[in-house]
Amino acid sequence: MYGGARAGEIERAGGPMRRNDGMTEGRNVIALVLLLFVLPSFRLIAQDTSHIVFPGDTMHRGVRPMGAFWRSFLLPGWGQAVTDRPVTGATFVAWEGVTAMMTLKAQQEANYLKEIHSTSLKLKRQEVQDWLVLWIFNHLFSGAEAYVSAHLRDFPPNLKMQALPNGRGISISIPLR
Repeated sequence: MYGGARAGEIERAGGPMRRNDGMTEGRNVIALVLLLFVLPSFRLIAQDTSHIVFPGDTMHRGVRPMGAFWRSFLLPGWGQAVTDRPVTGATFVAWEGVTAMMTLKAQQEANYLKEIHSTSLKLKRQEVQDWLVLWIFNHLFSGAEAYVSAHLRDFPPNLKMQALPNGRGISISIPLR
């Protein structure tokens, strides 16, 4: 350019810029790959799982809690039957029958009182609603009870509570297997 001088070396604030021929990045990549292959061979003590004993089966046997809920919600007593609680299931079935029959009986009486234009029709309609609420409550409570009993299915059944000698508390004995 001026007087035949050639372009000199490019200068930067940190000094002259060096050309990189790609060998440095290649060495860095090879070092990183070797490091990643060597490091996993060192096991940490906290990661050693050879001494942990897992139980044979941790899944719920039989029906799951939501399955028991829906069964008992649709037909009270069904969820209790599948969770091996037949007496409780029979109690819900019996109460279902009582509330269903009393609702139908009260409704028939309300229809009769309506035909004869009785003044006590309002009270009979209230009785029909009361029995209907008990009928619906039986469905909800049966479902909730089946849900809880399905969760507690593996809980030991022979827990005992007794009052302490001073009468100031209770003691609970939990048998260990």
